[in-house]
Amino acid sequence: MEYQNFRNHLSQILGVPIASLEVCSTFYEIKEVKKNEIILREGEISDSTFFVEKGLLRMYSIDKAGKEHVIQFAPENWIISDTTSQLLNEKSRFYIEAIEESTVVITKEGFFENLSKIYPDVAEKNQRLMFNHIKSLQNRVNALISTTAEERYMDFLKKYPNLMLRAPQWMVASYLGITPESLSRVRKELAKKKFEI
Repeated sequence: MEYQNFRNHLSQILGVPIASLEVCSTFYEIKEVKKNEIILREGEISDSTFFVEKGLLRMYSIDKAGKEHVIQFAPENWIISDTTSQLLNEKSRFYIEAIEESTVVITKEGFFENLSKIYPDVAEKNQRLMFNHIKSLQNRVNALISTTAEERYMDFLKKYPNLMLRAPQWMVASYLGITPESLSRVRKELAKKKFEI
């Protein structure tokens, strides 16, 4: 079935009956995104949430010195958005860019509200997803200030299996809050420990 991952998300996560999925089709659009294409820029007000059907996206910011800081990766079945910009109608501080050629399902403002009118349980389930997202961000901030580079890297591998094969090492290092050289050292040390065990 076309866009199977998104359909599964609506069905399994939000409880929208598979037989009724076509009802939802007016609430979203499909976009083919080229590698390195930016779908949200700093300074824009975001009204969209992006579900990755196929491919890989990242969200990042650029500081005053021109250095990029990766906030989140979004491989298949992940959702990525600037929630603050959406909810508060504020200019985004972030960019969202495709690392690979990607197929993205774009849900606009009002998507979940309209869906909830048809399927009342969707609102509660979507709210739970939002709370889990906030929890994940809080855990990430805490990890950046209280754990070692090795611990953060191990957590990254659990959270994003196989992403080291898809994302450039400097992006992964940026996500971890370390230099690419430090990431290389961490990986060598872990490989050495594994070999010694």
